[in-house]
Amino acid sequence: MNTYFIVYLSAAAASLAGTALVIRLARAIGAVDSPGTRKVHTEPVPRIGGAAVVVATIGPLAAVLLLNNAVGVLFRESLTQMLGMLAVGVFVFAVGLVDDLRGIRARHKLAAQLAAAVALCVMGVRIDSLTVPGLFHVRLGLLGWPLTILWIVGITNAINLIDGLDGLAAGISAVTCAVIAAFSLYTGQVMMAILMLALLGGLTGFLMFNFNPARVFLGDCGSLFLGFTLAGASVLCSAKSATAVGLAVPLLAMGVPIFDTLFSMLRRALERRSLFAPDRRHIHHRLLALGLRHRHAVLFLYGVTLLAGGLGLFMMVTRRVDTLLVFGCLLALLALVFRLLGAVSLQKSARCLRENLTVARRHKRAREDFEQAQLMLREAEGADESWRVLCWAA
Repeated sequence: MNTYFIVYLSAAAASLAGTALVIRLARAIGAVDSPGTRKVHTEPVPRIGGAAVVVATIGPLAAVLLLNNAVGVLFRESLTQMLGMLAVGVFVFAVGLVDDLRGIRARHKLAAQLAAAVALCVMGVRIDSLTVPGLFHVRLGLLGWPLTILWIVGITNAINLIDGLDGLAAGISAVTCAVIAAFSLYTGQVMMAILMLALLGGLTGFLMFNFNPARVFLGDCGSLFLGFTLAGASVLCSAKSATAVGLAVPLLAMGVPIFDTLFSMLRRALERRSLFAPDRRHIHHRLLALGLRHRHAVLFLYGVTLLAGGLGLFMMVTRRVDTLLVFGCLLALLALVFRLLGAVSLQKSARCLRENLTVARRHKRAREDFEQAQLMLREAEGADESWRVLCWAA
């Protein structure tokens, strides 16, 4: 147990020192996030803080490899997949860093994320089955590949999109790390517990500078790395534990960014806008609009995350229908929070859906009329008949 504490504390200490250095470096090279209409800060803030989190996470992991105790031995036994996951995670971090420094088109970032997710699947980090002991067991086969890719890319972008207030993405990720670490220790997954505790330590030190008022931001490099690592870790947890609980518990812990992303995409689709169009209607913006102060909004979402993730851990000791009942109730609780905050409106969604269906029917009818006019015009004989067709079309 001492090894786990040392990993966490060393990562936290490294993150404290590393973040201070990154702040100076970012200011020196001009890697700052300037204020704007979609931003809540009023002064330029360094935005490559994720670099400190990555270095602080990887450092203690390298030290554990040299240990000769039981933890070190068990850690080395599962080393291959973890190293592969970290290597791909560093690639995702590098893509985000280039975006922070120079800017990358959204489709290019998405392509990089898809490639990283496929690489994880090739390494064997994928969802092959879903099992609730004593209730059901479903082998996914080839369906596991697209499901895993969708999960990894979805979580990666969910963490990136929730990074809208000081300390929000880092804090939610820290709670998720703690939840996955607890699950890993309970199920005997030493490698995953070490990884999550190292990442938790890195985030703890970083939050000392990132909590409101923030002196540094994660940036895309940090949020993409966090989302990708947590997504990959949850898939690996599910595979090692051979139960769906390994996937369900992280899902609940990341429920706030997941639901926020889903509702944002639904809202944009119903409004016939691009799914990637920016707006100020995320859940954290709703909290600010309701009058909460910056810190209070972040702390509220921390509380929701702790509640969902903490209660989700009860699924480790439940069986059969009880497991599904706990999972369903917590999903309903998260949906209720979004509904009460006005992040989603069933009436407005239904109205938008009806309007979209009406517009779609009009377009279909107009297209059919146009095609009919084309056909009639081609078959018209003489100027008089052609004129009658044109009058009908008009």
